[in-house]
Amino acid sequence: MNAESNNPLQPGVMSNSLIKHLIDNYRQNHLNAINNTLGIEDAHSIWFDLPKLKKFIATIEEEATKANPASTEQDLGIRFYYATYPKEENWSIMNSHPVPVEYAGKHTLVMIPTLKKADETGELLDFDFNPFQGTDERLALNARNTSIDMGNGGDGDGNGNGGPLGDDPGLGENNGMLIPPSKSLGESF
Repeated sequence: MNAESNNPLQPGVMSNSLIKHLIDNYRQNHLNAINNTLGIEDAHSIWFDLPKLKKFIATIEEEATKANPASTEQDLGIRFYYATYPKEENWSIMNSHPVPVEYAGKHTLVMIPTLKKADETGELLDFDFNPFQGTDERLALNARNTSIDMGNGGDGDGNGNGGPLGDDPGLGENNGMLIPPSKSLGESF
């Protein structure tokens, strides 16, 4: 029997065997490759507390309504970007974001809100949404037009010389608990 469900009345229902299989695939392939290639013990999970997630979702709803009063809950979403913390020697870029230095070089996720918007052909797409951009067009996040020199290019000093860094705020969430370095007690998979 197939326990997976695409039924909107049962969101989030997956069989434990499928969950285990997907996680094992990641650990045996991607995580092993990362650990062996980079010579680190990378994180294999990240945990966020429910109040933080609820607050993030409420802020998305609030800001989307400000940007587009006609937006509905069905227009909103969250895109999860795979990301990596900077190396310890470049940790100073994290000064405004309270994350332990033990996370240096490890995997993380960055959550960015999305809002449905029609593209130039009229197709509705989920666009990254930054309500804090100072323009009327607040539905597209132009993060790809900036870069932070993490020491891998540019002059290598990690001070943002890879492109304009500035103090441009964006609505995003990242501050969860990485495992490792935190203990994996409580994990089932």
